[in-house]
Amino acid sequence: MRILVTGGAGFIGSHLANRLINDGHVLTILDNLSEQIHGSISETSYSTGKNITTRVRFIKGSVCDKTLWNQCLLNQDIVVHLAAETGTGQSMYEIAKYIDTNIVGISLMLDWLSQNQHEVRRVIIASSRAVYGEGKYLDDDGMTVYPRARKFEDLKSKNFDILCPKTKRPLNQVPTDEDSRIQPSSVYGITKYSQEQLIMTVCPSLGIEPVALRYQNVYGPGQSLKNPYTGILSIFSTRALNRNPIEVFEDGKESRDFIFIDDVIDATVSAIFKIKAAGQIFNIGSGVATDVLTVAKTLVDRLNSKTPVVITGSFRLGDIRHNIADISKAHQILEFKPKINFQDGISRFTQWVLSQKIPLDNYEYSIQKMKDKGLFH
Repeated sequence: MRILVTGGAGFIGSHLANRLINDGHVLTILDNLSEQIHGSISETSYSTGKNITTRVRFIKGSVCDKTLWNQCLLNQDIVVHLAAETGTGQSMYEIAKYIDTNIVGISLMLDWLSQNQHEVRRVIIASSRAVYGEGKYLDDDGMTVYPRARKFEDLKSKNFDILCPKTKRPLNQVPTDEDSRIQPSSVYGITKYSQEQLIMTVCPSLGIEPVALRYQNVYGPGQSLKNPYTGILSIFSTRALNRNPIEVFEDGKESRDFIFIDDVIDATVSAIFKIKAAGQIFNIGSGVATDVLTVAKTLVDRLNSKTPVVITGSFRLGDIRHNIADISKAHQILEFKPKINFQDGISRFTQWVLSQKIPLDNYEYSIQKMKDKGLFH
């Protein structure tokens, strides 16, 4: 297969590219080598380090550059669109940047496909659990509830849990399935859902099969330790490597669904090639909730670090309390079953972290930016 991977130099993209190349496919990678993610790296040094010249065609550029799509999309069978701005908090004050990259970028791609002869058969979009916002809960009567974003007044009063309107007790978190209500609580989540809707609406009219993958919190070796806006494990690791305190927001009981990179690649490859995946949307996660305090303490332990873990009670507007994926649909259609649990995955991750140069810690800068915009309290 001839496969275009946008964002192919990034965390998920580079792992996917390696798998596809090893499987004998011909790849084109489009990536802008964002300094926020990659640091200061030239196209030449990236290509040399990845042996790009002999293994795959690499194009440095932005998905917002209309002139590049002709070069990228000609003679392709599959498009895996991973290129995106991904920081939930950052998206709330760099709105135009997120709209341009995430929505305008994919719109330009679809424009080209609608106006030119092509051989593209399938487009896979990397979506996100952020489209759900808080996700799915049950009240004390067993009724399904889709809570709205938490109120500032409640967060300020340290009332972090989402309460049942009747009993005022915390709602019961349950796995969020693909048919759950869509109500993103960040600009990032809005852009991801827009991407889904664009490919699901436009691609079938062009004879192209769309597939959307709603990734949960992906982690593992190779993720950027430089980016202070996304990837809780990388942010915590960078803090620990610099011997800075790890600050856990709220009360530390907020939970996420962490999925190891190898499992994500298995699911993505299945989405590329499984016939029954056409036209479908899938949750890609572990199906297991892990609270953030546990994440921080486990990470510090595996890094053999004396970095203190501090529960701050601080909060970011737009953050969710809990989310866990219902992955039964992916299991049924993609034959996807996560193989690596959190304990094994974090061991592999920390072994890799300890082999890296200590990165500059930009966490305080990112927090100050959110404070200045009234998004962090």
